[in-house]
Amino acid sequence: MNSEHNSRNRSDTLLTITGLRIEAQSGGAWQEIVKGIDLQLHRGEILGLIGESGAGKSTLGLAAMGFERPGCRITQGSIVFDGVDLAQAPQKDKLKLWGSRIAYVAQSAAAAFNPAHNLIDQYVETAVQHHVLSEEQARADAVEMYRRLRLPDPEHIGFRYPHQVSGGQLQRAMTAMAMACRPDLIIFDEPTTALDVTTQVDVLAAIREVVQQFGTAALYITHDLAVVAQMADRIMVLRHGHTVEQAPTRQMLAAPQMDYTKSLWAVREMQHIPKTFAQQVPVLKLAGVSAGYGQLPILHDISLEVPKGATVAVVGESGSGKSTVARVLTGLLPASKGQLYFQGEPLALGYRERNRDTLRHIQMIYQMPDTALNPRQRVRDFLGRPLEFYLGLTGKAKEARIHQLLEQIELSPARIIDRFPGELSGGQKQRICIARALAAEPQVIICDEVTSALDQIVAKDILQLLQRLQAQLGLSYLFITHDIETVKGIADQVVVMHQGKIVEQGSLAQVFSPPHHDYTAKLLASVPQMDPDWLTRRLAVTA
Repeated sequence: MNSEHNSRNRSDTLLTITGLRIEAQSGGAWQEIVKGIDLQLHRGEILGLIGESGAGKSTLGLAAMGFERPGCRITQGSIVFDGVDLAQAPQKDKLKLWGSRIAYVAQSAAAAFNPAHNLIDQYVETAVQHHVLSEEQARADAVEMYRRLRLPDPEHIGFRYPHQVSGGQLQRAMTAMAMACRPDLIIFDEPTTALDVTTQVDVLAAIREVVQQFGTAALYITHDLAVVAQMADRIMVLRHGHTVEQAPTRQMLAAPQMDYTKSLWAVREMQHIPKTFAQQVPVLKLAGVSAGYGQLPILHDISLEVPKGATVAVVGESGSGKSTVARVLTGLLPASKGQLYFQGEPLALGYRERNRDTLRHIQMIYQMPDTALNPRQRVRDFLGRPLEFYLGLTGKAKEARIHQLLEQIELSPARIIDRFPGELSGGQKQRICIARALAAEPQVIICDEVTSALDQIVAKDILQLLQRLQAQLGLSYLFITHDIETVKGIADQVVVMHQGKIVEQGSLAQVFSPPHHDYTAKLLASVPQMDPDWLTRRLAVTA
């Protein structure tokens, strides 16, 4: 590290945002989305930004770098970083800071890395371009940073490409890359949202440790209150572009002052009374199923049942085989061994061998509505296609049914029907995906991590919608998730998977009551708690 890098003049206050206002373009008009926010961040301090979708968290986080999101503009206020107002600074000056003294860690590590280059080359590029380290020094530093962030085989993992490491490993590699120039400030934008609980613990511990070691200040953006409790010194609550309240973390958790903040705390508690089911033919059954990709086996002798009208949750860490089970059930990945049954009758292993009526009865809702919806189609197109394909509806009958579906998912047909996905919120897009599945009039819906990318208030609304639809329509759900709190709030039965095998299954009470299988106990122990000391205790136990 060069001497200039080590001997910066350090005042206590690193970032001061005053009266910040930001507008976004919507339908040709400009609408204010950040409304006069003030913020102060000290060196070495972590400030947690929380709030529901549309609160302005990510927009504010990027603005703290002096960056305006596409379609946005800063209209008023100052963003003073170490004496420089980034709201007024020329682009060339900001480019010198970005990556060097200010870094950004995105929610999706897979989208943030260049798939054509290995990890260590991308680490080296930043440090060399900013003249912080020579290439040789940067390569040695990368190995050391991989070691600090607890990546396996730190001497060699950098030579892998992004697709050759797990999601948790890639998230830590991105944090390492952000630390390459030892920045003064890092913006963490939902860095653990898509991770399972066991992987999340490792990533949180690694982030917290490396930030503390180097005295780096951070804005930690999240919708997970238990996560922010482990990471932040202070918490700022945002809603509709305003600051609701802010306070030191322990004070905020113990005694939130505003009604909205109290509602965020309360939304974690979902009351659910699991249903009991008489012995009957299950709507869906897997018997001794094995499957894989090419020569790589993934599932090993899987057997499970989905009773009619039940919600069966499938839980486990990344790579456990949860989503592969969904692909087998939909016929997208034919099983190599075993048998599938639908309503007691054998079900063809591949979707091409299934008739149209069978196809419509097993539908799927995906994790990321952004990638599940064609950005060039309107809502009426998403819902109209399955109505035509499965039910043969056209003309006025199709239009009337589209309106019914939108009302069923609690969206206004008049306001929504002609919108594109880019004009919808995350929660609205996921509701459209639910409506698209309902359009086929299925008996089973496979929900693959359908709330993982949503804030807790929107996620609760989606879960309650799914429960209401189940009660009204007699639907059966196979609910794939890594969120144990969601399982407790929605599941009747639970299947726990690890390394392609089922290690435990039964009713909610059976699986979540002691004694646990060792792996189930590990999952339950890895769920963050609303206690600032939880992560510290957890790491002490596993040390």
